Amino acid sequence: MRPARFLPRPLAATGALGAALALALTTAPAAPAAQGAAPSARPPAPAAAPGTSAAPAGSPAAVNGQLRVCGTKLCNRYGKPIQLRGMSSHGTQWYSQCLTGGSLDALANDWRADVLRVSTYVQEGGYETDPRRYTDLAHSLIEQATAHGMYVIVDWHMLSPGDPHHNLERARTFFAEIAQRHNAKTNLLYEIANEPSGVSWSRIKSYAEQLIPVVRSHDPETPVLVGTRAWSSFGVSEGANESEVVNNPVNAANIMYTFHFYAASHREAYLDTLSRAADRIPVFVTEFGTQNYAGEDANDFAMAQRYLDLMANKKISWVNWNFSDDHRSGAVFTSGTCNRGGPWAGTSSLKPAGVWVRDRIRTPDDFPTG
Repeated sequence: MRPARFLPRPLAATGALGAALALALTTAPAAPAAQGAAPSARPPAPAAAPGTSAAPAGSPAAVNGQLRVCGTKLCNRYGKPIQLRGMSSHGTQWYSQCLTGGSLDALANDWRADVLRVSTYVQEGGYETDPRRYTDLAHSLIEQATAHGMYVIVDWHMLSPGDPHHNLERARTFFAEIAQRHNAKTNLLYEIANEPSGVSWSRIKSYAEQLIPVVRSHDPETPVLVGTRAWSSFGVSEGANESEVVNNPVNAANIMYTFHFYAASHREAYLDTLSRAADRIPVFVTEFGTQNYAGEDANDFAMAQRYLDLMANKKISWVNWNFSDDHRSGAVFTSGTCNRGGPWAGTSSLKPAGVWVRDRIRTPDDFPTG
């Protein structure tokens, strides 16, 4: 997702499909769920898996251990398909103050999130300006999320330019260090290209097939998440669909493909694409919002719930954008919360989208262990 100072992505594809998808923003009359409902407890956990000793007993990382792609699903150490649900940070160059011991404690224990996506922007004032600083910040957030028992998506948040090859050498350096330092952990996922745009699927595939071996040379076990064409829409936003990935997959094992949607803008064509794709290839929704494609303006909770129902039915893991107090409606905290240091738990500091997504993350997990 791009910040306010950048123009929003195109709403839809060009041509006939583009005309069909060029929809006005809509609002949902449905109110968010009750704010004070107490969640059901997580299921009891067996002993932590080897390599997850830092994860608190009963936490998602302790229960599930090392994840692996099995068929079209994300599976735990028992070989059982699971669905992870959680939050993405905003860019760490702007909102690291929203990622504190207190906020991550609330995310893990009040929200009961399974996963935190750590978004290291490459451009936009991020990694390329100070690689050491932003790599160290990623290391620190990985350690903090691990201590809270959450999974961590290490997000290489390339955005502009949209060709991932522009940052290939930087990505080699970043992921080699991340994978080497954290390869003993069993709670990571590597997202190697946030939102490619303006390039062909074959170009993205070429990038993935050059970078994945770098990761695998240090960490052969952790799943890798590969961005898809047209801002990770499986090409829908540029007039294509999932068939180009289905028919020409990345030549690598233990990988998933990412899909992003914003419910007020991305309607039936996107929902149908996600449904079809998830039946053929492993999909992880590493970013979604209840607003328009820029993560702002009115929430469409009704459309967002249709996506969540589909993802629950097909066990598609998801991460919501975003865990910050940015002024947009898609940032869960009200402006000023992070600089005030909270309050993080409960709903008093949350915008409507924050109340809505927290309520849905807090519903009981289904993590089979038998």
